[in-house]
Amino acid sequence: MRRVCYISGTRADFGLMRSTLLILRDHMELDLSVIVTGMHLSQAYGNTADEIEAAGLRIAARVPVPLEPATGATMARNLGTMVTAFTDALESERPDLVLLLGDRGEMLAGALAAIHLNIPVAHIHGGERSGTVDEPVRHAISKLSHLHFTATQEAADRLVRMGENPANVHVTGAPGLDGLMDAELPDLTEVTRLHGLDSERRFALMVYHPVLQEAVTAADDARRILKGLTDAGLQVLALMPNADAGSDGVRAVLTEAKGTPDITVRTHLARPAFIAAMAHADLMVGNSSAGIIEAASFGTPVLNVGPRQNLRERNANVRDVEATEDALAIGIADLLAKGRLAPINIYGDGQAGPRIARLLASVPLDATLLMKVNGY
Repeated sequence: MRRVCYISGTRADFGLMRSTLLILRDHMELDLSVIVTGMHLSQAYGNTADEIEAAGLRIAARVPVPLEPATGATMARNLGTMVTAFTDALESERPDLVLLLGDRGEMLAGALAAIHLNIPVAHIHGGERSGTVDEPVRHAISKLSHLHFTATQEAADRLVRMGENPANVHVTGAPGLDGLMDAELPDLTEVTRLHGLDSERRFALMVYHPVLQEAVTAADDARRILKGLTDAGLQVLALMPNADAGSDGVRAVLTEAKGTPDITVRTHLARPAFIAAMAHADLMVGNSSAGIIEAASFGTPVLNVGPRQNLRERNANVRDVEATEDALAIGIADLLAKGRLAPINIYGDGQAGPRIARLLASVPLDATLLMKVNGY
């Protein structure tokens, strides 16, 4: 039986991976554990490690790191803390594989620890672009990884051009799409009742995270987004941002907006509640990858604000704007006028989890895999 260890640092990555992790948990040839860090262990972000345990997943280690002040320096220092703690946890756990998702610092720290312990690394969502600090971090994780499970063929082709062995690059689709269309979602009336919204009026789901390079403008950007939505007559369901540089400003703006007519703010929504809100929203606005990837499965119009998702492959439901009052107003009006689109999604067919499980159980883990070299 192969031992697989997944590293999770946020509600977002766990939400995307939950379905896949449950498949791995129940697989006859795999034994799964999870190392938990970051926002999962913070009361301010919902203590979401509890959701991991509630899903029946074994937590191998808890690695707390300071989240304040929310600056790039804090993020950088936390990398060192996590590399040290992950090394200790992986030495104790001795998995056959470390599984990572995306582009966050905790995943980079996990890859650095694993490769120095001679443990193969499998990376999901490699090969994508974003045009901010996330992109070089994502590519760094890919270069430290031995197996690649990509969401699209374009991402797979990019990894091969980056020098990765084509035999170790597999197009699985995005795990976040698994189960989206199979779940029995609450209806619009129930979703709006849950969040204190009027079911007879249109509402927007706002998820806006700061970008490291533009951390100083994040608060003003969030304020303009809220104004643009309420000026358009929309109710707003807003989620607090991740604990990244600039997040204090966004959190302050949303905290100040609590109690304002037509604005509801939530610290955290469990994955089913978040998906239901995204499915029924008349508009999703911000810069979350959920707008780029998952929202298209429901045809929900998405206004992507700023550079955070630059250069990623787009579904037809996404419109990109800068965080200016005029651009926001025009974008909001345009998407509301066009309405919901057909649910077509370039990021996969909702079967990523079974493919990933099959590959993790069957790919050869030999010396050739570990002695990776770039193809030039």
